[in-house]
Amino acid sequence: MMNSRERFFATVERRPVDRPACWLGDPTPEAVPALCDYYHVENINELKKVCGDDFYAVEIPYHSEICNAIFAAFDWYRNGSNVDTEHRTLTAEGCFAHCEDLEDVKAVDFPWPDPAEYIDPKECRRLVEEAPEDKVVMGMLWACHFQDVCAAFGMENCLMNMISDPEMVHYVDDHIVEFYIKALTIFLEATKGKVQAILIGDDMGSQRGLMISPDLVKEFVIPGAKRLIALAHRYGVKVMYHSCGSIVEAIPFLIEAGADIIHPIQALAEGMDAANLKSRFEGRISFCGGVDTQELLTKGTPEMVSAKVKELRTYFPTGLIISPSHEGLQSDVPPANIKALFDEASRIYE
Repeated sequence: MMNSRERFFATVERRPVDRPACWLGDPTPEAVPALCDYYHVENINELKKVCGDDFYAVEIPYHSEICNAIFAAFDWYRNGSNVDTEHRTLTAEGCFAHCEDLEDVKAVDFPWPDPAEYIDPKECRRLVEEAPEDKVVMGMLWACHFQDVCAAFGMENCLMNMISDPEMVHYVDDHIVEFYIKALTIFLEATKGKVQAILIGDDMGSQRGLMISPDLVKEFVIPGAKRLIALAHRYGVKVMYHSCGSIVEAIPFLIEAGADIIHPIQALAEGMDAANLKSRFEGRISFCGGVDTQELLTKGTPEMVSAKVKELRTYFPTGLIISPSHEGLQSDVPPANIKALFDEASRIYE
């Protein structure tokens, strides 16, 4: 029998495994009580120990005057609001909304935060050292620089500026990427040798395809991703790249950028079914996800969930981390379906 870390590295490197690596994801606070009641445990950490989860996710600790989450570090509204998890948005006009050229952008004089002021290396070490010894410790950096730059201008403005005045967008994006590069360096230096993976990404897919053209993905998304991936690899850390939606056309770019795992295989998005991904990318990259959270986990039976996991294992005897197709499990997913997912994924097939 492999332990969680051995199983993870074998999966990422597409070597034989005893059974698939599994990730519960990061259930929302509203979903946690029902899951804990079902498994008869006190908290989310105990839940992950008993359900069969191979991962221990650690949110990179970030505490500033305006927020307590690194994915909400930028106050694009200059008023200390709309940066928390409940109110942050990509569509409201940010402080660069009415800029017409690069000089206007610079004149905003945005106070770019310094992550060194808000990330405590000792706290990083403490959180990582709480992980069970054999679990895969995954730092949740997110580093959604494409989404951040959309929020900085307001999404509609940003997408138009990518075409009409890309210099403005690159200027803001470069500052955002530098922020995440420094934040990741602080985290990886503080936890050297104790972290096996990080999660980064940007939601750039809709249900039917990319939100922007492949050329724009290559220009505005991939360069930042490539820098973050290279940094993680210098510390021997694997990279799980997240994007919701149909991103089939972007996967070759992410492979070239060095991503180790594509998350989350949004099962019902066009072209993201296991059969298509296997035929197009087998042997080139590993995946995480595949168990649909739009219809199957919310409305299906445990037997249906089990059948889907069996099917996924047929397509990917290795190279796939079995997981819900959205890491933020909602409260509308019956706990019995989560148990069915893990029970089937944990079986050792003869």
